[in-house]
Amino acid sequence: MRSRGSRWSRSARVSRRSVSVPPVSQTVWPYLFYADVEAATEFLQRAFGFREVDRQVGAAGRIHLEFETESGGRIYAGQSASEGRSAMVVVFVPDVDAHHDRAKAEGAEIFEELFDTPFGHRRYSCADPQGQWWSFATPTT
Repeated sequence: MRSRGSRWSRSARVSRRSVSVPPVSQTVWPYLFYADVEAATEFLQRAFGFREVDRQVGAAGRIHLEFETESGGRIYAGQSASEGRSAMVVVFVPDVDAHHDRAKAEGAEIFEELFDTPFGHRRYSCADPQGQWWSFATPTT
C-alpha cells in the first residue's frame, strides 16, 4: 500500500537495480505473537516467502518458530502469551545478567526473570515505561 502523502522525494529513492542485501549478522529480532500459529506459518511462507528453519514446543505445548526471510534475515514467531500483544523485540547482548541488573535499576518492569532456555539462550523479558515489550538474551552455547 502506498501513501499519497509520502515524505520521500523521487530523488531520495534508490533504484531497485542498485540495491544489494548485505550479509546478515543480526542481533535484533522481531518476535511476532499469533493466536493461530499454524495458520500464520502457512501465510508467512506463502505470502512473504519466509522459510521455517526451527520449531520448538515448550512443556506447556506453546510453539516457538524461527523463520528466515528471502534476504537471510531472521524472524521469531510464536503463540500469543497475552491477549492484545502482537509483537516484542528480542535483542542479543554480550552479558544478559549485567543488562538485566541495569534495566531493573532504571525502572524496567521485569515480567520474565532471567532463565536458561532449552534452545541455548539465557534471557529475561521486560516492558519499558511506555509499555513496549523487550526480551534480552545472550547465547549460552
